[in-house]
Amino acid sequence: MELKNVSDNILLCFESLNGSCQKFAYPLSVRIPLYLFFGATVFLTVLGNLLVIITIVHFKQLHSPTNHLVLSLAVADLLVGLLLMPTCTIRSVETCWYLGDFYCKIHSSFDVTLCNASILNLSFIAIDRYYAVCHPLRYQATITPSVAAAMVAVSWSVPSALGFGMVLLELNIMGFEDFYYSNVYCKGGCVLFQGGLSGSLSSILSFYVPGIIMLSIYLKIYLIAQRQARAIHDRSGPSSSSGKQAAINKMERKATRTLAIIMGVFLMLWLPFFVCNITDPFIGYSVPSVVFDFVVWVGYFNSTVNPIVYALFYSWFRSAFRIILSGKIFQPDSSRTNLFAE
Repeated sequence: MELKNVSDNILLCFESLNGSCQKFAYPLSVRIPLYLFFGATVFLTVLGNLLVIITIVHFKQLHSPTNHLVLSLAVADLLVGLLLMPTCTIRSVETCWYLGDFYCKIHSSFDVTLCNASILNLSFIAIDRYYAVCHPLRYQATITPSVAAAMVAVSWSVPSALGFGMVLLELNIMGFEDFYYSNVYCKGGCVLFQGGLSGSLSSILSFYVPGIIMLSIYLKIYLIAQRQARAIHDRSGPSSSSGKQAAINKMERKATRTLAIIMGVFLMLWLPFFVCNITDPFIGYSVPSVVFDFVVWVGYFNSTVNPIVYALFYSWFRSAFRIILSGKIFQPDSSRTNLFAE
């Protein structure tokens, strides 16, 4: 987060206002490709996640606790594409924020909310997968639709309270008000400033701790799944019931692997931002604003990638995609289509 350094003979976001941020004017030959690239990213993000949402909502076969959590994650990704990416596109290309201080706070609140909602959804998905693979006999009694609904409610209520409460009440700059308004704030800028303690706590509690817990859960799932696979392989002359159970276990493991990839991609793409966020206060806020802008976009790309992962690893998503694009979704009883037979 680069400290402002406004001097004479430089471009400003608002030439007629005192305390305006500096502006870097990209040539038109750079701005047009940037707008095209970011515009395509927004389009793919919105379209891909909208397809995931329509698929899970429309097809009754997919109405399961796991997919309710996947649906919640897709909603978070869709909102990133609708609410965050378009305004960040303008800020990144024009290098100024022209939407005012109040909307900057709303934007930052949604930024914190959606990132934390995503990681909480992923955490609950990890718990769901743990019971599905490690305790399959207890799974249906433990992860009921009401439990999944409670998980979704927590995944949104806690991040919303954190994001909007912290930003609108300016808790993120508490104790650093003079420093923020003297060295960071300027007209035409929109950065989420955090003091040393605030930045460290938010990064540790919002990313590092959940990330370590999720990695530990999926490692345990992997070890137990390997043990189950060896046990099934070692059985001689399996009965039809044990063969059916083996098929179910295989399907659960495949779903778990796909969701583990989703989690891994999330952690990998958001890691650069949280490394910058936790170190910036301790190096005198010397991380350049362009670097922060870049790592934020890397994190946003996670919302673009998730539907692609679904398409690559879920045959039911590809089947649903074809049904939706062909218009067959409007046929009677299309919601009862057997996607796993496609």
